[in-house]
Order: sequence, then C-alpha cells, then structure tokens
Amino acid sequence: MSTLEQEIKEIIIASLALEDVVPDDIDAAAPLFGDGLGLDSIDALELGIALQKRYGVTMGADAEVTRQYFASVNALAGFVAAQRTR
Repeated sequence: MSTLEQEIKEIIIASLALEDVVPDDIDAAAPLFGDGLGLDSIDALELGIALQKRYGVTMGADAEVTRQYFASVNALAGFVAAQRTR
C-alpha cells in the first residue's frame, strides 16, 4: 500500500468519524459507496473538503467525473497524485 493510500484511509476515518475502523479495514480497491464502505453523498462532501484542506486539490463541477474520483481509495489516490503534479 502506498503512503498516499494510507493517508487517504486515515482521512476517511478521521473526517467521517468512523468508529472501530482502522486503515487496514478499508480495502483500497473496494467501492467507497453502496456495498463497499457504505458512504453517502454527505460523506463524499465531507471527504472532499478534507482532501481539499490536506492536499489543496480541487474538484470539478462535473458530477460524473467527481463520482469516478470517489470510486475507491485507489481512485482517490490517483486523483490526488495527478493534482499534485500540476
């Protein structure tokens, strides 16, 4: 697991106040919504804000593209890494 994935897992846990969840409990490839971690749209908003504060990334207005970023921890890590190189 990359350091960035580990950090994102920790941000998910902290920003969403997930009790009794540790980073190793979150599968980096599993969906964050629905049958995966079970997040909802409010969770996505809170997580997006936390990622913006931590990494300075910006999300576009296109909901479909943003949904792709939040598909999994791996997808979020890829998005953050791509934003960092700009």
